[in-house]
Amino acid sequence: MPSSPSYSPFGSIIDRDILSDILIPELYPQPPPSDAVIVNPPSPAPNKAMIFFAKQAVSSFINAVTLAEGSRLEDTLRFLTLWFKHGDQVEVFETIKESLKLLPVEMWLEVIPQLMARLDSKQNVAQLIKEVVIDLSKVHPQSLVYALTVAAKSANLRRSAVATEILTIMSDSQSTLVEQARLVSDELIRCAILWHEQWHEALDDASRLYFQDKNVKAMFDLLKPLHDLIDRGATTLKEQSFKQTYENELKEAWNACRCYLRSQNAKELNQAWDLYYIVFRKISSQLRQLTSLDLNYVSPRLVKARDLELAVPGTYDPSAPLVTISSINNTLQVINSKQRPRKVVMKGSDGKDYIFLLKGHEDPRQDERVMQLFGLVNTLLLHQGDTSRRNLTIQRYSIIALNQNSGLIGWVPNCDTLHSLIRDYREKKGILLSMEHKIMQSFAHDLDQMTLLQKVFHHALEMTSGNDLQQILWLKSPNSEIWFDRRTNYTRSMACMSMVGYILGLGDRHPSNLMLDRISGKIVHIDFGDCFEVAMTREKFPEKIPFRLTRMLIQAMEATGIEGNYRITCERVLRVLRSNKESLLAVLEAFVYDPLINWRLMEAGGRRPPPETLQKDGQTDSKAESSLKRIKQKLAGRDFNPNVEFSIPEQVSLLIEQAVLAENLCQCYIGWCPFW
Repeated sequence: MPSSPSYSPFGSIIDRDILSDILIPELYPQPPPSDAVIVNPPSPAPNKAMIFFAKQAVSSFINAVTLAEGSRLEDTLRFLTLWFKHGDQVEVFETIKESLKLLPVEMWLEVIPQLMARLDSKQNVAQLIKEVVIDLSKVHPQSLVYALTVAAKSANLRRSAVATEILTIMSDSQSTLVEQARLVSDELIRCAILWHEQWHEALDDASRLYFQDKNVKAMFDLLKPLHDLIDRGATTLKEQSFKQTYENELKEAWNACRCYLRSQNAKELNQAWDLYYIVFRKISSQLRQLTSLDLNYVSPRLVKARDLELAVPGTYDPSAPLVTISSINNTLQVINSKQRPRKVVMKGSDGKDYIFLLKGHEDPRQDERVMQLFGLVNTLLLHQGDTSRRNLTIQRYSIIALNQNSGLIGWVPNCDTLHSLIRDYREKKGILLSMEHKIMQSFAHDLDQMTLLQKVFHHALEMTSGNDLQQILWLKSPNSEIWFDRRTNYTRSMACMSMVGYILGLGDRHPSNLMLDRISGKIVHIDFGDCFEVAMTREKFPEKIPFRLTRMLIQAMEATGIEGNYRITCERVLRVLRSNKESLLAVLEAFVYDPLINWRLMEAGGRRPPPETLQKDGQTDSKAESSLKRIKQKLAGRDFNPNVEFSIPEQVSLLIEQAVLAENLCQCYIGWCPFW
C-alpha cells in the first residue's frame, strides 16, 4: 500500500464520479460478465441510482477515514461534502447516522470550521451535525468553545440558535469555560474596533452612499445601528469619553436626518452632513495619534480576567498539556497601518508569552480555511523526497475568528513586511520611498487614466536599480555562509508559494502582504482575502499576473535569478501538487462551497452580499463551479489551453513568462508597487 498521505484504501471507488464498477441487481437485472466492457449500460432511475451510489460512497469514505494513518483531512472533507449534499435523503441519512458511530471523535477536530458553517443546514443534516458537535464538546470542549461562541453571534438566526443551544448544553458541565469564552470574545471584539473606529468607518461609507450613490435609505440603514449603540450607553471609560465628546453633535445630526424623513427637504440632510463631517474630522485626528490602548480604559473586564480555565487561543492540542490564559498584558500596541490592528500578549499557564495580532474590519474565516489547505500541502511536500529534503513547507499560523468582522491571528515571530524593510532601507540611504512613482509622474500626470501603450513603466525601471531587497538580505547577514543559506531559503520559499498561490488563485500580493523571516530568510505570506482569482476579475485594476515575481524579488535571488533554484523548485512543487490533485480538490471543493466563504466569489463583480445572511443561489453555485473547474485545469496542466496538457516545465515557463511581463505588471494599481 502506498505511503502517500493522499492515498485512500477505497480510492479506486470513491474518486470516481460514477461508481461504474458496482453492479446493482435491482437496477441491472442481467449483469454482464465481469470482464465485459459496458459501453452504454441501461439508464437507471436517477434518484434511485444517486441514493445507491451516495450510500456506497459514504460507507467507503467511512472505511477510508477509519483505516487511514496520519492526516485524513481530504477523506473527511469528501465525506462532509457527500453528507451536506445528500444527507437530507432518508436512506442516505440512515447510512450516515449508523456510520458516524464507527468514527473516532478526534477526526472532527480538523474540520470544525466546516461543521460550524453548516449548523443551519436542512433539518436532518443539521440534527446530525448538532449531535456530532455535542459529542465532540464532551471530550474536547476547548476545541469548540471559541467557534461556538462566534456562531452564536451569527446574524443567521438558525445558525445562532443551534450554536446557542449547544453552548447551553455545554454549560451544564463546563459553565465556567463557556462564560469565560464569551467574556474574552466580547471584550476582544470591543478592543478590536473602538467606537471611534466604528463611527469613522461608517461615516466614510455613508458619505459615499449619499453623495456618490444617492442612496439615502442605505445611508440611514448604515448609521442607525451606531446611533442605537450610543443610546444604549457606554460601559468603559473609552466609550464614555467618546460619548461626552461627540454625543451632542451626533444627536443633532440624527435629528436633522429624522426631519428629512418627514419633510423630504434636502436642506435637512445637508445640515446633518455638516455636523457629521465635523465629527469625522475630529475622529480622524484622534485616530492618527492612536499608538496604544490601555485595557483599564478600553476593557477593564479583560484586566480582571486571570487564571482562566480557557485555553490560549489556537494552542489546543489533545496530545499535549493544556495551556490556559493566566493574564492578558494591560497595554495593546496599535500597529501603524490602515486597519490599525493591535498587538495582544497573553501569558500562558506554562509561563510563556503568546502574541497575537487582533484585527478588526475583516472576516478572518477565509484565512482560517487557507491555513487548512496549507496544512495539507505541507503534508504532501514532507512525504515527497525531493521537496522534503529541501524543507519546502509553508509557514502557517493560528487564526481564531471572534465574529464575522474581527479575529486573532497568531504572531509570526522575527518577520518584517517587505514594505517596511524597503522603507527603512531607503530612509537610511536617503532614497525617496516612492521614487519610481515620482519618475513615472514626471513623465505623465494621469497614470491611471493612460492606455497600456502610453505607460512609462519601463522608464521608471531603467532609472532605478531595484536592488533594495538584495542589499537588505546581504547587509542583515552576519557572514557569507548565513547569507547563502538565507538566500537559498528565500528563493525556495518564493517558488513554493508562487505555485501554491497560483493554484489557489491568490491575489493582492503587495509588499505589505509578504514578510521576510529575519532568521531563516523565508518568505511568509499573510492576508488571504483574495482567493480563486477574484483579483483578476475585479472592476478596477484587475490583476494579470499569476503571482508576484517583480524585479526586486528576482534580483534578491542573485546570479542565476529565476533560472536556478527558483525554476527547479517551482517544478518540484508543481509536480507534487499535480500528482496529488484529488487530495487538493477535496479541500478546495469544501472551500468554494462553504456558505460562510463563497459569497466572496461574487465580490469581483461588484456584488457584496452580507456573508451571514446570504441564501444559497444559482449565481453563487455557478461561480463556485467555475472556480473549481479553473483549479482542475491548473492541476491538469490545461490552464492555458483546455485542449492541450502542458508538461510541468512548460507550465512553469508559461507562468513565469506571464508573471514578469511588463505589460501585465504595469496594469496593477500603484499600491501594489509593480516597480518593486
